[in-house]
Amino acid sequence: MSGGGTGGHIFPAVAIAQEIRKRFPDAEFLFIGANGKMEMEKVPQAGFPIIGLPIAGFDRGKLLKNVTLPLKLVASLLKARRAISKFKPDFAVGTGGFASGPALYVASMMGIPVFVQEQNSLPGKTNLLLAKKAAAVFTAYPDMSHFFSGSQTHFLGNPVRQDIITGLTDSREAKEKLGLDKNKLTILSVGGSLGSRTINNGWKNNISSLVSSGLQLIWQTGKLDYQSLRTDSTISAHPNQIQVCEFISDMALAYSAADIIVSRAGAIAISEIALVQKPVLLVPFPFAAEDHQTKNARALVERNAAKMVTDEQMPTEFWPTLLSLCESEELRSEMSENLQLFAKPAATQQIVDTILSILNLNRP
Repeated sequence: MSGGGTGGHIFPAVAIAQEIRKRFPDAEFLFIGANGKMEMEKVPQAGFPIIGLPIAGFDRGKLLKNVTLPLKLVASLLKARRAISKFKPDFAVGTGGFASGPALYVASMMGIPVFVQEQNSLPGKTNLLLAKKAAAVFTAYPDMSHFFSGSQTHFLGNPVRQDIITGLTDSREAKEKLGLDKNKLTILSVGGSLGSRTINNGWKNNISSLVSSGLQLIWQTGKLDYQSLRTDSTISAHPNQIQVCEFISDMALAYSAADIIVSRAGAIAISEIALVQKPVLLVPFPFAAEDHQTKNARALVERNAAKMVTDEQMPTEFWPTLLSLCESEELRSEMSENLQLFAKPAATQQIVDTILSILNLNRP
């Protein structure tokens, strides 16, 4: 298994490995990651061994740092070859990120069947390259086969946390459990573990409008802005309407309570939102690799499954766009229905089913 750099690459790889382990308890796994990246911590926490490659991405900000890239690539290919030769895997799965390039390239050159899982609506360069040698490519968005011409492409969705699937409850009950008014329209705002300053500022600039509209807000600020927002007198003056938290541990409960969601447009976030089928206003992170968050958001907007406001539009368009959602139950209902296309609760199981079918492997 190889994938990393961000949670969006790591989580699918871990979820696929866990599903394989469930079916084959004696299976052996080897993850290949990039030194210094978060997979080197997260994968062992999930109970899987990992080795790190010295691979790194192209640094557009500091061009001189790229002088050593060819050496790092060669060293990574050699290390990956040694590890794979010793481990002798039956197949390899790549989910994107720096390390998956050399790891899966080496595996394919050694005649090992490789599978690619692409989380975004615009494939990353690594996965586009690897797909040419892949036994199958798994996508999270429909109509992506033109990116992977010549490859067997399956639209199966992104693996999502199982507790999201099993933990959803009645909306009114969830609101009461969180201490909110069960009869009021409730907005859930999420911006990732560090938080989105753009989204946080959007709320901060519209607190009076939120309060006067009688709406409720569950606001995950992230680590960066939590202290300043929690102690802001304008916000803290309305504890019954605004719940400020740094991190939400029970996302299933928060999703259940929400009538509308405001979120960045990362691949896994969108897959979870599609699963819970709540109308969403997406604010794509503009500096994501190849601007893939904007592409993800547009894929939903084109099917009227989401609204989108860019970072640049936030000062003027955030509140009017959100209010249009709040004021139209018909629009919210239509968006929820259209999200069904992207809802793939059995993605992990179906990805593993397809791998085993292609390899003609059965459960022991």
